[in-house]
Amino acid sequence: MKKKTLLEVDGVEVPVSSLDKVMYPKTGFTKGDVIHYYIQIAGHMLPHLKDRALSLKRYPDGVDGFFFYEKQCPDHAPDWVKTTRVPKTDGSIDYCVADALPTLVWLAQLANLEFHSFLHRAKAPKRPTVLAFDLDPGPPADILTCCKVGLMLKDLFDALGLQSFPKTSGSKGMQVYVPLNTPVTYDRTKAFAQAVAQALEAQCPDLVVSKMLKKLRDGKVFVDWSQNDDHKTTVNVYSLRAKETPTVSTPVTWEEVASALKRKKPLSFEPKEVFKRLKKHGDLFAPVLTLKQKLPPIRSLA
Repeated sequence: MKKKTLLEVDGVEVPVSSLDKVMYPKTGFTKGDVIHYYIQIAGHMLPHLKDRALSLKRYPDGVDGFFFYEKQCPDHAPDWVKTTRVPKTDGSIDYCVADALPTLVWLAQLANLEFHSFLHRAKAPKRPTVLAFDLDPGPPADILTCCKVGLMLKDLFDALGLQSFPKTSGSKGMQVYVPLNTPVTYDRTKAFAQAVAQALEAQCPDLVVSKMLKKLRDGKVFVDWSQNDDHKTTVNVYSLRAKETPTVSTPVTWEEVASALKRKKPLSFEPKEVFKRLKKHGDLFAPVLTLKQKLPPIRSLA
């Protein structure tokens, strides 16, 4: 039987167990380390999770073991874990919402290493707050190739008078967010994102692909516009990733993206580096929560 300990978190007793279980064998990073990371990062991460339904990605035996996605918030969730009901074609799903530190700790205790959230808030399920692009490299393309495509995206949005914000995926690619925080629909953001991807592909067909077929991606970067959908989730900023080492989806500056490309130094960060960056830069993704921008018409991309 697993020995459980009650951890007091903001006045709430959260049951935790197996804190010495190694979740990342290559580095010895344990479940206790995972929980500690999420406690430390909470002040910066929780605002980005607030009022957003979460898809869980659980690794009971660590990153080298079996994993599963979980949309329905577990039946054994404590009553202080908030949920939000999302309709589907044959019923509905009650997703977890991580609005508070005890919930973040409880989810980490479930070996939920990764936090994937929707682009909309629970109270406005048809209104995305951002335009998002997932840059997915097809080998031998890599994150440096993504940096090149990311800078192309930046130039495009600069020309449209829109600010954009990059982050590493924590995996092999990166993501670019364009904050909106103004009334808009997924139909609009998805169509606009697809038009952007197609425009980049027309500009640089040897580097960019806008179609989803994997056979088309060799040596190119798939600009995944399909993330802009009310049924899809994207890895949240500051989430750990279930890779060989505990990498983090980390906000970066465009200057860092350009420098990485110039120096051929891939962008990748683990928890200690993330905290050093926060001390130096603060939350580079904070504007994504508040900056109000409006999408121009698609014809502006022509």
